[in-house]
Amino acid sequence: MRENTNIADYLLYIAYLNKKLAGFFENQSPYIFCKKGCSKCCENGEYPFSQAEFNFLMIGFSKLPPEKQKIITEKISQIKSQKQTEGFTYECPFLINKECSVYDFRGIICRSFGLMSINPEGLSKIPFCAFEGLNYSNVVDNETKIISMEKYKKLGENIPEPLAFNTGYKFLTSDEIAKNFHINFGEKKALIDWF
Repeated sequence: MRENTNIADYLLYIAYLNKKLAGFFENQSPYIFCKKGCSKCCENGEYPFSQAEFNFLMIGFSKLPPEKQKIITEKISQIKSQKQTEGFTYECPFLINKECSVYDFRGIICRSFGLMSINPEGLSKIPFCAFEGLNYSNVVDNETKIISMEKYKKLGENIPEPLAFNTGYKFLTSDEIAKNFHINFGEKKALIDWF
């Protein structure tokens, strides 16, 4: 970890975050359709990572068998050779056979994706997988790109509302979070740019 971030502090934050996110996912379970083997969110993105997250990710990488490390290293080289512009999207190099090879060490964006979040403007943001038949697809209106109250009401009375949570990456790695958990997240950039 970066010298100003103690690994124990970072792990405390990840434990806290995992617990909060597990509650959010449980609350929204009628709308969550991704499961092991679903990797749409890992197949095309930029994957923002802070220095602290990247350092933690590399601890996980160092624990992998050499053959997996080789696959990842080759994928990184291939992605870097194709990258030409800011905003370039790619498959996460740590995705192997539709599974995260460093799951316990994955980034914050990887932990929180799939829920409806609140964007920096305070608006609900539906995950893109909703438009591909996954999370929230049972309540999203594909034409208007918003949650349909009509579809929600058809699910029945005892189903919790589809809610957006403050799980955006900017919030989860904000100065306020850093201060509360004694973390120095450090610089933030696309995962591939750390290599």
